Amino acid sequence: MDTVDDGYLQQLDEFLSRPDQMWLLGAGVSYSSGIPLMNPLTDRIMELSATSAHKPLLDALLAELPKNTHIEHLLSHLGDYATLANRNHSQKITIAGNEYTIKALEEAHSEVLQHISETVRWGYRAASEGNDAVIGSYKNPMVSVKYHLDFLNALIGKRQAGLDSRRPPIRFFTTNYDTLLEDALALGCFPYWDGFSGGSVAFRNHRYGDKAPTAGFRGHVIKLHGSIDWHLGDDGNVWRVRDRDLYPERAGRVLIYPQATKYIATQRDPFAAQFDIFRRALSNGSDNILAICGYSFGDDHINQEIEFALSMPSSKTTILAFCLESGALPPVLEAWRQSSWGKRVYVMTQRGLYAGQIGPLHSRSDETPLDWWTFEGVTNVLQNGAEGAV
Repeated sequence: MDTVDDGYLQQLDEFLSRPDQMWLLGAGVSYSSGIPLMNPLTDRIMELSATSAHKPLLDALLAELPKNTHIEHLLSHLGDYATLANRNHSQKITIAGNEYTIKALEEAHSEVLQHISETVRWGYRAASEGNDAVIGSYKNPMVSVKYHLDFLNALIGKRQAGLDSRRPPIRFFTTNYDTLLEDALALGCFPYWDGFSGGSVAFRNHRYGDKAPTAGFRGHVIKLHGSIDWHLGDDGNVWRVRDRDLYPERAGRVLIYPQATKYIATQRDPFAAQFDIFRRALSNGSDNILAICGYSFGDDHINQEIEFALSMPSSKTTILAFCLESGALPPVLEAWRQSSWGKRVYVMTQRGLYAGQIGPLHSRSDETPLDWWTFEGVTNVLQNGAEGAV
């Protein structure tokens, strides 16, 4: 093994042991736990909507959208039509020759959100290669917290063992709706903060502009797109509640916002506060590490926040992106590593390691793919070091 190449592995290990760390986690980190990715989730939601009064509306919306549309795009399209209907004098909109009221659009939106919430809560595995679909339920849940707990034990329990009093909390930014990260932090006995105060029922007391606390926490959990256990109360408060509780009273909608409507959503709390924390963390001028796993780089708003922060002359943030290389790197990552600040961009794929414009390094001689880009692979790197993963 080349000693120069070896240096990049050692540098990767050093980055992962830095005190100022933040992680951006996407849907891929929850796949092995039993939560579907966007395309199978979309198929499942449409299956659950097969007998719904809103099915003709949902079918009409899907027919208007491009191929490979997923459920977040559908929700965005539905939200756009609701906005147009609200502007109309009639308070109605015509879609595929049929007229819909704002109420009908909002009811369809809430129904889809409820289906998403239940599918993510209990789990779902689509049928494949002769295997039947596996459907989790309230009586037979199939979601596992094991992979998240292994990840946190490797990251906090091993990499930062005994240093909790001298290190700031690790900030976990996630686009996921599930609660696996919070559950794993609790099961690992790692104190964390998520902007809420309370116990099983909690209220959000963090507002836009407030500083996030630091003392006494090993982690911060900042959910950029909402959560299946966030609900908007009739009084305007945001509550974190247990599944199936009848209280507190809710406005009938889980607080989940899809990516295409995120710009409007992020101008209001709680989402304004979540992105404010993200923005400040990226731009604090420290030797930050932004590690990325399970994220497909398909959210333009998040990508723009990262690019703006790292392109600032004062930025010292280094990106460690663990991702699948499907023929080529994601275009956003390729543009970043070719940029003037690209030397601070490291990418780990099944083909090897990219350091700025260099790479891939450490490809296997027999061309078998590396697995360090997966969530379990990242856990292995944290636990056993980068050299043990190649």
